[in-house]
Amino acid sequence: MQVIIVDDNPLNLRLMEGLVRKVGDYATLTFQDPLQGMQWCETNVPDLLIVDFMMPELNGLDFIRRFRGLAGFDDIPVLMITADHEKQTRYDALENGANDFLTKPIDAPEFKARVNNMLSLRRSQTRLANYTADLERDVALATAEIRSKQEEILDREREMIMRLAKAAEFRDPETGAHILRMAHYSRLIAAQLGLPEDEQELILRAAPMHDMGKIAIPDHILLKPDRLSDEELVIMRRHAEFGYEILRGSTSALLDVAATIANSHHEKYDGSGYPLGLKGEAIPLYGRIVAVADVFDALTTERPYKPAWELQRAIDFLENGMGSHFDPACVRAFLDRIEEALVIRTQYQDETPSLAHL
Repeated sequence: MQVIIVDDNPLNLRLMEGLVRKVGDYATLTFQDPLQGMQWCETNVPDLLIVDFMMPELNGLDFIRRFRGLAGFDDIPVLMITADHEKQTRYDALENGANDFLTKPIDAPEFKARVNNMLSLRRSQTRLANYTADLERDVALATAEIRSKQEEILDREREMIMRLAKAAEFRDPETGAHILRMAHYSRLIAAQLGLPEDEQELILRAAPMHDMGKIAIPDHILLKPDRLSDEELVIMRRHAEFGYEILRGSTSALLDVAATIANSHHEKYDGSGYPLGLKGEAIPLYGRIVAVADVFDALTTERPYKPAWELQRAIDFLENGMGSHFDPACVRAFLDRIEEALVIRTQYQDETPSLAHL
């Protein structure tokens, strides 16, 4: 530990230096010139400052004031030595940062006791600071490890979602590019509506699962190129609840959102949709978003049973369906970003590998 002694009297410096060494094996550094002492402190950190009150050029009060103004010097113990018995001097010293006082002539036993107490305090401060630094480091390392594990879990979760979506895609006549387009359309709408970035990412990852329930639909219905009969349509519509049953009940936020989307993306704003006939804002927002994205892509994409619609015709369909089929806010959000949607439409064509660009 480093003890700094500042006093313009060389005899006092030698006396106090000797007394400090009797307290313990401490390094001492003395300054007869207070300005030199201050210069040393500006580039070094002592463990105890012993400073005289009456000094030329820079008295003890000014020295302490400047000493406390240095970065990191708030808690370093300061012992002032003074021949002034006035209480006001002590008050001024306390206000400027002194911790303790000794009055001249110096009493050796008292000096040693006070120095020992102040250095013990400094040792405790240093240990606490080191412990705090070690604790903060350990917390930072643990936090980084937790984040790494979370990312690993998320990566596995995303891989599972992608594999499930691909399994549904193999049975669905809709292309993988459709899944990519509608997922990115959904994120675009979510962004325009002001959803946080993490929710935008969730809907991008979960939207491809919207038709997961189609893996439970018989091939003769799912792959039928002609219009479905009323009985077949009833079975086909069950894919929404099938998808919900496959995905629900997970502790994963991603699967939970995917289940919500699967069960609600065929609901209509006026309550005429399925499977629950929900109306207005009773329909989960994610489902209302995906409904717009899914229908727009279905309309503007060629299918075995229909040609692709012209862009304006599809836009008119969305606008005419505001308040009946679609949430008006979601349609407006999509159309406000239509130029970006057209870029997505061009980017993800039918030959695009399924899910590889999510």
